[in-house]
Amino acid sequence: MSTSDLPLDSPERAEQVIPRHVAIIMDGNNRWARHRGVPGPAGHRAGVEAVRGVLRACQRHGVEVLTLFAFSSENWGRPQPEVRALLALLYRYLRSEVKQLHRDGIRLRFIGERTRFSERLQGLMRAAESLTAENASATVVIAVSYGGRWDIARAAQQLAQQVQSGSLQPADITPEMIDRTISVSDLPRPDLCIRTGGDARISNFMLWHFAYSELYFTNTLWPDFNEAEFARALADYSRRERRFGLRRSDESPCGAAADA
Repeated sequence: MSTSDLPLDSPERAEQVIPRHVAIIMDGNNRWARHRGVPGPAGHRAGVEAVRGVLRACQRHGVEVLTLFAFSSENWGRPQPEVRALLALLYRYLRSEVKQLHRDGIRLRFIGERTRFSERLQGLMRAAESLTAENASATVVIAVSYGGRWDIARAAQQLAQQVQSGSLQPADITPEMIDRTISVSDLPRPDLCIRTGGDARISNFMLWHFAYSELYFTNTLWPDFNEAEFARALADYSRRERRFGLRRSDESPCGAAADA
């Protein structure tokens, strides 16, 4: 029995700490396909099924925000047939899933350099955001043509324009100001970043946002990452102590500065 299956007043359920915001690097679609001797696009299609399962799990556990790294800035450099297949899959996903997300009360957001996409795909993104804008059950953020360094550079450009116009002084630029300018600045910062597929890196994803996020790496390939795997990640997160640079209450001050 998972924690979400327990009664609301169960002590076991009360002890679990649920992250408000989970971000996922969905890695392993191509390897999943190779292991099964099927074309790469079949792995990406199987990955869409995994997205549905994780969305259900987020709703069951009460996660408020789910951010999915769907297409990175670097992905444009992949072989063109694969890029076209990924974009076609994104197009079909938006055509087929947005109405159900809306019925479920889920707000859909996109982050990334979307001007690189076709006008037709950009139009679907705008329509999806407009349709779901007032939904409050949960928020799903899809990162497309996104890179963490691009995001920070874009925020710096916006602040530089304010300096150029005379409405801001360079000395007034603070981390807090950048934090208000970065993508999805109105949402809670990710508490937990999950990466599937076996690699232990964040691959230029939400570099600013992950300053104090907990990182969870699993060898499970993304199409095999189901609700049970998600529950395991949440259980691991729940066992951690988040100190944000402070020391444990039972520690002496000695050496605390380096213990984040």
